[in-house]
Amino acid sequence: MTPAAGVGFKAEHFDEALAAPAAGLWFEVHSENYMVDGGSRLAMLERLRRDRALSFHGVGMSLAGASKPDRNHLAALKRLADRFEPDLVSEHLAWSRLDGRCFPDLLPVPRTNEVLARLAANVSCVQDTLDRPILIENPTHYLALNDHSWSETSFLAELARRTGCWLLIDVNNAAVGAHNLGYDPAAWLESIPAELIGEIHLAGHSLDEEGTLLIDSHDAPVSADVWRLYEDFIARVGPKPTLIERDGNLPPFRELLAERDRARAILAGGLALAA
Repeated sequence: MTPAAGVGFKAEHFDEALAAPAAGLWFEVHSENYMVDGGSRLAMLERLRRDRALSFHGVGMSLAGASKPDRNHLAALKRLADRFEPDLVSEHLAWSRLDGRCFPDLLPVPRTNEVLARLAANVSCVQDTLDRPILIENPTHYLALNDHSWSETSFLAELARRTGCWLLIDVNNAAVGAHNLGYDPAAWLESIPAELIGEIHLAGHSLDEEGTLLIDSHDAPVSADVWRLYEDFIARVGPKPTLIERDGNLPPFRELLAERDRARAILAGGLALAA
């Protein structure tokens, strides 16, 4: 995918998404929402892809879990990817399945050699099945775990080097985790190798009821702090495909396009620096 700016697609915005004249605009969808045999969802996706590039973003593969990827889930993803040929396919560095049960969250893991080996095997399994590299997104952190053997950025980089996957860097996740665990988000982003980055996500966050913990809620505009981090990040790593995510408190489509245009302007500045 060219280093353009996109928007997370929502069915409520279908007509406006089709009519949008924005050059280079692309759309990302959650894969699980389209793992169906037919109906209006697939019809919308079929219409969108005539004019726009697509990206599939999964939340249910549980790649950091104790088990191999669920065969039925992976087969459904392959059918979807084969049909719609998205430019990018991504998943999270997290787990959400155990002993046949699915949990409604993306759960963290200690960054140990054992977890790294298991995660690399699962990523390779997915890539071999899809016959393409995927992207892995950095998680959001709310609680400090013990027993880490790797720093987070070195863990991500080693995973990419072992498997040939790319990294999806969510700048908001880095900012939220930095606030909650007490590290420097700019230093975290500085330590990600530029050549391993295949996509960037931008989203909004919120405070918990006590006003102390940041939540990766995706229900607000991108914050000023995240925009600053993103601008500095692009200045260092160069333009990368960038997505505006919004999953709650859905605003009018024009407001998402305005955020997308802001990201596009930053990407254009990065192209100018690289020239």
